[in-house]
Amino acid sequence: MQEGRGKSRLVMNKFMPLTHTKDLFAKALKGKYALGAFNVNNMELIQAIIEACEEEKAPLILQISKGARQYANPVYLKKLIEAAVSVSNIPIAVHLDHGDTFELCKQCIDEGFTSVMIDASHEAFDKNVEITRKVVEYAHKFNCSVESELGHLVGAQFDEGEEGGAHSMSGHYTVPEEAVKFVRDSGCDSLAIAIGNSHGAYKFKGEQHLDLERLKLIKQALLDANLGDYPLVLHGASSVPKYLVDEINRYGGKMPDAQGVPEADIEVARRVGCTKVNIDTDLRMAMTAGIRKVFAEKPGEFDPRKFLGPARQMVKDLVRHKVKNVLCSAGHAFD
Repeated sequence: MQEGRGKSRLVMNKFMPLTHTKDLFAKALKGKYALGAFNVNNMELIQAIIEACEEEKAPLILQISKGARQYANPVYLKKLIEAAVSVSNIPIAVHLDHGDTFELCKQCIDEGFTSVMIDASHEAFDKNVEITRKVVEYAHKFNCSVESELGHLVGAQFDEGEEGGAHSMSGHYTVPEEAVKFVRDSGCDSLAIAIGNSHGAYKFKGEQHLDLERLKLIKQALLDANLGDYPLVLHGASSVPKYLVDEINRYGGKMPDAQGVPEADIEVARRVGCTKVNIDTDLRMAMTAGIRKVFAEKPGEFDPRKFLGPARQMVKDLVRHKVKNVLCSAGHAFD
């Protein structure tokens, strides 16, 4: 185990160390695919994601939110990721999702995360820049990348649940000209944008879609400002597959109006330049569907292995589909 700044670091496998998102982004932009950023908070989720990406030879980002750290304990999560890295040969980055304070970001950088997100999007523009730049200045000392957010998504911003205190009922879209100024002033390495995406399982009603024209304008504005092929991030990008909604409802769930981002929209966003696509809700739904099915068909079952095993397989199948058919990152692990 390596030591850094007085605290234990995430173990680096001698065959495939933790990868930095900056390296992954450069390859993804060149190859016109998107990186799947999958949220984790327990062993079964990590196993399913790693196995799926290993089999599809897809690079990936494992995301840990503030809520996941509170639920699972950072030490447990660190050891689970160390185990995943030790048994895998694919590039894996570890990212803090929706860090809401400099202190939390600093703690994760000190623990060995290769990427952190500081989300001060709820603050005024100048304050958002100020907080982001503070994180950037610290993170870059240790070769850690920083993601920030401009615009405001609907939903549970800091993973506190659909009814959490940080649940927003309204949002505002990212303005292209502001995106250019924000990137220049803050120094962030990637930018999460708001183009109609939202957190949770109830993203849309009817036939709503992402504002893909706005996405194109943001990308072009960054290019015109000589900021290069700048990596953009799509949060709230779970598609809430109908088969999972149906499966959950069939076995006692109540998700009648759940609807996510159409996968066709995500494919266009990928081609335009959304280099990192966050997926969390779909993983939760796959695991819930698998557990509910076992409980409904075998109500006397009480061995966690017998219901968590099938749930893990459903998550794995979902991740394989995402990296192969939507993000098109399959086969790019060793670019």
